[in-house]
Amino acid sequence: MVVTLSSPDMAQVVLVQSAQCRSNVQSAHMFHSTNQPKYSQDVDIMLLEVFLVLGTLLIYFLFSKKNEETLPFKDGWWGRGQKPVTKEDSSIRLFKVETAEEELSDLFRRLDQARFTEPLENSCFHYGTNSVHLRKVVSYWKNQFNWKKQVEVLNKYPQFKTKIQGIDIHFVHVKPPCLPEGQAAKPLLMVHGWPGSFYEFYKIIPLLTDPASHSLGDEHIFEVICPSIPGYGFSEAPHKKDFNSVSAASVFFELMLRLGFSEFYTQGGDCGCLICTNLAQIAPSHVKGLHLNMVLVSKLGLSHLLSVLLGRYFPGLFGFQDEDVRRMFPFFKKWLCKILSEFGYAHIQTTKPDTVGCGLNDSPVGLAAYILEKFSSWTDMEFQNLEDGGLERKFSLDDLLTNIMIYWVSGCIVSSMRFYKENLQKGIGTQKHDKLTVQVPTGIAAFPNEILHIPQAWAKKKYTNIVSFHFMPRGGHFAAFEEPELLAKDILQFVDKVEKEQLWKKKGD
Repeated sequence: MVVTLSSPDMAQVVLVQSAQCRSNVQSAHMFHSTNQPKYSQDVDIMLLEVFLVLGTLLIYFLFSKKNEETLPFKDGWWGRGQKPVTKEDSSIRLFKVETAEEELSDLFRRLDQARFTEPLENSCFHYGTNSVHLRKVVSYWKNQFNWKKQVEVLNKYPQFKTKIQGIDIHFVHVKPPCLPEGQAAKPLLMVHGWPGSFYEFYKIIPLLTDPASHSLGDEHIFEVICPSIPGYGFSEAPHKKDFNSVSAASVFFELMLRLGFSEFYTQGGDCGCLICTNLAQIAPSHVKGLHLNMVLVSKLGLSHLLSVLLGRYFPGLFGFQDEDVRRMFPFFKKWLCKILSEFGYAHIQTTKPDTVGCGLNDSPVGLAAYILEKFSSWTDMEFQNLEDGGLERKFSLDDLLTNIMIYWVSGCIVSSMRFYKENLQKGIGTQKHDKLTVQVPTGIAAFPNEILHIPQAWAKKKYTNIVSFHFMPRGGHFAAFEEPELLAKDILQFVDKVEKEQLWKKKGD
C-alpha cells in the first residue's frame, strides 16, 4: 500500500501501523474462521487499512492546519555588519525633532535654484503635479511656511526611540490625559503608509486618547502608539536586503511587548494594512482586533474572475452589495484603468527605487512634486481635473509641507521606496503570508475614494472574522489625515463590538 503525505515520518508511521494491522487481522481470521473466503478477509483488511489511514490523515491535517495558521516571527538583524554577540540595548530613549540652521539654509538654497518645466496647456494634474501650481507651493514654502513652528507641533506628543533587531525605531506614544475610575486604556498600534508618515495620525490621536472631550463618549479610551516604519521618517533604515512587511510586523510586535502590552489593537492603511495584517498572522493571541481602512487581496481565484465578469448583473450571487457594484463597475474603468494610470510609481519602486531616489533625495522641489501628486489623486481621482490638483480641498499647505519636510530632513525617500521592492520583488501572492488567512476580529472602513475598492465578499476570504464592514460616506486613501473623525468613530464602534463579543464569550464559559 502506497501513502503520500507531506511528512515522511507520518507516512512511515502509517505504513508500519498498516503492516501490523494486516498481520493481526490475518492471524485473527485464521484462528476464528479458517473456512471464510479469502476475498472476504481481504475486504476486511482493506477497510481497516482505509479507516486507519483516514484517521491518521485527519489527525495530521488538524495539527498541520493549526501550525500553518500562524506566521513565523521574523527575528532578523538589520543593523550594519554582523550581529554582535552582546545583548542588544533595549532601553527606550526620549526623542525630539530638531533641525540645524545649516540644514534649513541648504533647503532654501535648493528651493531658490529650482528649475521648473512648463506644463502643457489645460493639462491640470493629468500629467502629474502641474508646475504652475508647484511654483505657488514652493513660493509658500520659502516665504510663509514656518518649519520651526511645525517642529513644535510635531513635538507636542511624546516621541521615543529604541533599538530593535539592530536599528533604531522611532515612535509616538500618547497616553490618555485622564481615565474614569476603574477603567484601563486600550493600547492601539497605528501604522502609516507611503508617502505618509506618523504625522498622518496627529489629528486622530486626541479623538482616541480623549474621546469624551470630542463628543465620542468614554467607554473606550486608547493609549496610542504610532511608529515610523523602518526606513521612513525618523526610524533608522535597514542596512540589509529583504526587510519586508513581515519584518516590520515582527519589529513592531517586539516594540509592543517591550512597552508592556501583551494584548493590543492594530490599525492601518496602505503599507500599514500589510504590516498590521502580518502582525495579526504572527501573533493572533496578542492582537485583540485588526482595523483597516484599506484592504489588499493578493490571492485571486476563479470565483473572483467570475464575480468580475458577472457580478454587475448578478451581484447577490457573489455576495456584492449595491454599493460594491457602484464602486467596482464598470470594472475596466474603475479597476484596470486605475491600475494602469496610477501604479506606474509602484513598478519603479518595485524594480529600481534607488535610481529615481537619487533625484528626489537631491531636490526638495522634485520630492514635493512626487509626493503631492499622490495626495491629489489618491484623495480623489477627480482632483486631476483641477488646476491645483484639489490639494487644499482636504489638507492645508502646512500639513502637506510638514509631511514632505519629514521626508526631506530625515533623507528617507530612497529607503521608503525600497520597501516596495522588498515586498513585491518575489511576486504578488507568492509568499506564505499571502496564502494565510487572518482569524482575529477584523473591522474594515471602506472609503469611497480609495484607489481600489475591495468588497467584503472578497475580503472575507482573507479575513475570516470580519465583525465590522462599513461603507464610509466620504474620504479617500489618507483616511486618518483627511477624515480623522469618521475614522475614529469607526474604530470606536469596531472595538465596542469586539469587547462585547469577548465579554459574552467569557460569560458563556
